Amino acid sequence: MSARILVAEDDVKQARLIRIYLEREGNEVQIVADGRSAVDRARSSRPDLIVLDVMMPNVDGLDVCRILRAESQVPILLLTARATEEDMLLGLDLGADDYMTKPYSPRELTARVRALLRRAKAAGRTESAVLTVGDLEVDTSRFEVRVAGEPVVLTGKEFAILTVLAGEPGRAFTRAQIIDRVFGFDQNVLERTVDAHVMNLRRKLEKGRAGTRYVETVYGRGYRLSNGAGEVR
Repeated sequence: MSARILVAEDDVKQARLIRIYLEREGNEVQIVADGRSAVDRARSSRPDLIVLDVMMPNVDGLDVCRILRAESQVPILLLTARATEEDMLLGLDLGADDYMTKPYSPRELTARVRALLRRAKAAGRTESAVLTVGDLEVDTSRFEVRVAGEPVVLTGKEFAILTVLAGEPGRAFTRAQIIDRVFGFDQNVLERTVDAHVMNLRRKLEKGRAGTRYVETVYGRGYRLSNGAGEVR
């Protein structure tokens, strides 16, 4: 079972060992060494599974798990030197699918990865789903957006905001919720930054489509994707 796997591990030797074993299984492996890079790479490359070390610089693995789980169902395997039951339960409560304590057997790790991939496939938890709302299509694996069959080019942040909204059409998200899901650990983002991205997103989605509205403002709340995206208003 070949898969795209992201390994977030700041220990160079451990990361190299994990890569060797996973590539022997025919997988495509990417490695990052800190939490911030893990979030960015997961959003840009849409891996099939993430092997995530808890103790990493910049942003720890638990925060990375929380951020990614809010916007994706990608399977996550946590690695940690913390062996207490409380630590394990915390990781699972944040959305991790499995948990291994260090030191661990690389062979056991690859076996658990195989099991998680099988479970994800059986449950349909893939990152290749196309979100369709009205005449709007958001392909989360190909990083593509189409309106009435025509491609629309978005920036990374615009795409991330649209993915959040398209995941639950009709639900109103506050600016704070959008910041948490899209920007995650970056606490310096202002609400007007979200407004600016949404303004650009609207302009691109509605270009040449007079009277249509995709992203609606919910006054006193935030933004939502219209259930009837693309309908003339």
